[in-house]
Amino acid sequence: MSDKASEISALLASTVESLGLELLGTEYLPSPGGAVLRLYIDVPADETERLVGIEDCEAVSREVSAQLDVEDPISGNYTLEVSSPGIDRPLFALAHYVRFLGQSAKVGLKLPQDGRRRLQGRIDKVEGEAIVFDVEGKPFEVAFDNIDKAKLVPDWEALGLAPKKPNHKPAKKK
Repeated sequence: MSDKASEISALLASTVESLGLELLGTEYLPSPGGAVLRLYIDVPADETERLVGIEDCEAVSREVSAQLDVEDPISGNYTLEVSSPGIDRPLFALAHYVRFLGQSAKVGLKLPQDGRRRLQGRIDKVEGEAIVFDVEGKPFEVAFDNIDKAKLVPDWEALGLAPKKPNHKPAKKK
């Protein structure tokens, strides 16, 4: 997360929590025509029966918009987007890596490491401020502060959403 995104997350976290939700993270994407401020919200981890709905996004948008108008942390025009994390949820905090141990993630690095800027691998463990991934059968340790962006890679087969493989049986002759 950028410094600006971290600053905005710290500012808005309690507002989102007051609505019974968790602010997972914030993306701040400045551009000449106007920035985009994207908030990712989720239900608390202990609420396994409930999912984020459009009503939750609308409520957070209303409350956060009012707070942003008062606090004014962004100069100029911006678009506010409030989103659930989705199936390919972004990972913003060390706790997110701990929560999803054993799952696959795509990671973009701030600085190249071992000749790589990107990697995809299973989250094997979190040790202090480092995450160890299994990348192609080998451990690959990354300092948390060197991660620019990361998101889970859904296991489409396990979810029952993988495309069906064509059945290549030879045609019967008449």
